[in-house]
Amino acid sequence: MKTASKVGAPGRSGHVLKAPDIKRKYDPEQTKRNIIDIATEEFAAMGLSGARVDAIAERTNTTKRMLYYYFGSKEGLYEAVLEEAYGKIRALEQSLHLNTKDPREGLRELVEFTFDFHDKHRDFVRLVTIENIHGAKYVSQLKTFRTRNASVVKTIADLITRGVAARQFRGDIDPVDLHLFISSLCFHRVANRHTFTAAFGRDPSGARSRARHRQMIVDAVMRFMQR
Repeated sequence: MKTASKVGAPGRSGHVLKAPDIKRKYDPEQTKRNIIDIATEEFAAMGLSGARVDAIAERTNTTKRMLYYYFGSKEGLYEAVLEEAYGKIRALEQSLHLNTKDPREGLRELVEFTFDFHDKHRDFVRLVTIENIHGAKYVSQLKTFRTRNASVVKTIADLITRGVAARQFRGDIDPVDLHLFISSLCFHRVANRHTFTAAFGRDPSGARSRARHRQMIVDAVMRFMQR
């Protein structure tokens, strides 16, 4: 009767059978990424004061000590979440390469992207709202915050300049004002959806309204910029 070779004992060939390596390789960057992802959900849901580091540590299978090691404090983790959130939308905007496109086409694509991003990333909208409650205290402490966000204004300024030269756009619009206009239209329907629904019985962020609002906002911006 044959017997199976035991782990750690010589096999039939004389070689020692090794136990399988069940330890997962520790990846600090992946751990930080996971912490930021979960912390984003916690801060968006509970705010800075309501979010608990214990809950974030439990959901990420880490410890409070590790969170503090990476981010210094609860506030440091919150700042990292804000930096990641703003960094994501700015990076995606730049990936559109709007400087290579016809000004009208580029502006339309930017508005559509902004609408879709706010509609899909509701945690981002909540984080921005929460940070405004804090008077932008924490984003103001981020060293790269202003320079990172300058990219979207530069993109819009380029679209306006080329659009004016091509006699497509009016030339009296400040790029920061146009960014505010676009962001306001896309942001409001998500940020204020609960009070709007309570007041009028219609959810502006609902699926039935989405396509109509998307086209309405695109049309509003394009007509506003029309020469």
